[in-house]
Amino acid sequence: MDRRFGFIHDNLDIKILILFILSRLPEPVDAETLSQLTMADEGINYFDFAACLAELVRTGHATRSGDLYAITEKGRVNGQITESGLPYSVRVQAEKNAAKVAVKMRRNALISVSHTLRSRGGCTVSLSMSDGVSDVISLQLLAGSEQQAQQIEERFQTNAEKIYGDIMALLTEEN
Repeated sequence: MDRRFGFIHDNLDIKILILFILSRLPEPVDAETLSQLTMADEGINYFDFAACLAELVRTGHATRSGDLYAITEKGRVNGQITESGLPYSVRVQAEKNAAKVAVKMRRNALISVSHTLRSRGGCTVSLSMSDGVSDVISLQLLAGSEQQAQQIEERFQTNAEKIYGDIMALLTEEN
């Protein structure tokens, strides 16, 4: 006998939970992140999660584009109608976990990084950070190699706010 712990046990509840989570995220999410958010309840295993997610896509409650999943209007409406059927503790925990991911998604959406190869060697690295209205910083740097360009992009993506603050301090500091 399969003995599950947790509050969620059947596929309908798993589907409702997936819709509940998707409706609280500001943009499409990859399957791995969505599975981690959904399987926070110990009653859910990966195979049930994957089958339920595929069923939601098949029925038009969610969409899949590449490896990213998003809720549709149909999913949003049906999810709102049924989400009160989820145990309260599951809703609270799912909302808390989704909020953490949503904050990261919103932050990452405000930071842009890219690079292009230059004809004479090296790469031009373009970095920017927005406040949601316009860029607060936009830089173009020369990197000696594509590997160095990728390293610069990764560090800016991780530390954009600190880099901006350091540059502002250097430029506005009185000697």
